[in-house]
Amino acid sequence: MTVVAIICAILLGLTGLLCLVRIVRGPTMLDRTVAADVFTAACVGAIGVEAAVGRHSTTLPILVALALVAFLGSVSIARYAASQAAGGPT
Repeated sequence: MTVVAIICAILLGLTGLLCLVRIVRGPTMLDRTVAADVFTAACVGAIGVEAAVGRHSTTLPILVALALVAFLGSVSIARYAASQAAGGPT
């Protein structure tokens, strides 16, 4: 179990680093949005791995809240981008 946790931590850390690079360098707002959404998913995965290694479920409400906030943020930015593409209000 320890080897799997270490491999997951390395992969999730690398994912987070690459997402931060894309957030900083992303040429468009949608690139940054997708990178932020993937970064949030990586954070949810890291918290889930920590809960599995520690064999506890006290972080489950944090996982649910973080996933909900990420979903609502992605939907709101997608709706804003769609209205901008259609020539809607700014």
